[in-house]
Amino acid sequence: MVKGKKHVCALDIGTSKVVALIGEIQANNEIHVVGIGEAKSHGLKAGMVTNIETTAAAIRQAMEEARTMADAHMEFVTTGIAGNHIRSLNSQGVVKIKDGEVTQADIDRAVETAKAVNIPAEHEILHTVVQEFIIDNQPGVKDPIGMSGVRLDTRIHIITGAVTAMQNVQKCINRCGLHIDSVILQPLASAQAVLTEDEKELGVCVIDIGHGTTDIAVYTNGAIRHTAVIPVAGDSITKDLTQALRTPYKDAEEIKIHHGVVLGNMDGLDEMIEVPSVADHRPRQISRRTLASVIGPRVEEILEVTRNELRRAGFPEEVLTSGIVLTGGASLLPGMVDLAEDVFNLPVRIGVPSELGGVSERVRNPRFATAVGLLQAASGDFHYWGSMSKHNDETGSFFVKLRDWLKNTFY
Repeated sequence: MVKGKKHVCALDIGTSKVVALIGEIQANNEIHVVGIGEAKSHGLKAGMVTNIETTAAAIRQAMEEARTMADAHMEFVTTGIAGNHIRSLNSQGVVKIKDGEVTQADIDRAVETAKAVNIPAEHEILHTVVQEFIIDNQPGVKDPIGMSGVRLDTRIHIITGAVTAMQNVQKCINRCGLHIDSVILQPLASAQAVLTEDEKELGVCVIDIGHGTTDIAVYTNGAIRHTAVIPVAGDSITKDLTQALRTPYKDAEEIKIHHGVVLGNMDGLDEMIEVPSVADHRPRQISRRTLASVIGPRVEEILEVTRNELRRAGFPEEVLTSGIVLTGGASLLPGMVDLAEDVFNLPVRIGVPSELGGVSERVRNPRFATAVGLLQAASGDFHYWGSMSKHNDETGSFFVKLRDWLKNTFY
């Protein structure tokens, strides 16, 4: 590793793949991607670890590739977490401003008051994200320090996760000789990579359709308002193809990626493709239109479940002025944007990670949205982040450290 250069590492542990990115911080604080590693993942289901050894092996392979490319020996990583154990809620806390002028101590007290909510015994707080401050009934304050007032009201978004799920992620990483620097909820990382500040202000929902989970993040007025993880995603599409086409799972996945289509009224769907059969049966020929008849209903279901989750959380379509941003591997299926626009009756675009320099063009793909967002978090470039959490897992229980994470708040 070249002396004097600062490197950061992101580790995206997904259901179908593990991605490691190493970034070099430039003199102007820009990130250049200098190392990329990717390995197939078979040790997770719906975003949660089911096999520690298999997951650790994939992490080891991805990290080795990234380290070799970057010529940098990384030991600390910023990683993500998802799974249907994730819960979120909005809360508020009110305190009296001690000396008539807001200080950091007043802010800390207000946030702590807002965090005094009941969460399940088996859960821990992952993030506390400040949405806004209100000073003496003046809403929309983002930087209250130095302002005069009597009463400080803070609105926050709290994200919790299951203790055991986070422990298992830590075990996989530690078995590779690595240590966790920060843990970021995956939909927040994806949103950071693909959303613009204008979209966050006007109201937008990012939907990251991965292999094991569909992750949701809603922003309005520049702040996160709702997060959720739905355990139905690309894996369900592949399983449908496996059953409908009577073909092995691996072949169904390849067919989905290379020939899959969402809508049956698109051009070129009379093209025939070969479908391998199970056992000694001969391969068969089917049209891409047949694929659409299998893939389309499942994708529509995923989108409708997402729409229903948004409505349940109090975010009907009219709140999302900027519309929907789709990202993740499944967002690349042809016809996805048109179907999503029909389901949500909103404008829809595909979210592609921003250019970071170096060899980042290789990861300018919706498949890598979470990994790119995690790398930005590792560098400290997380816009309007509520509580950026640092953690050293060598000196005690991971979850004792979770409770003691430093509050480094950006407003």
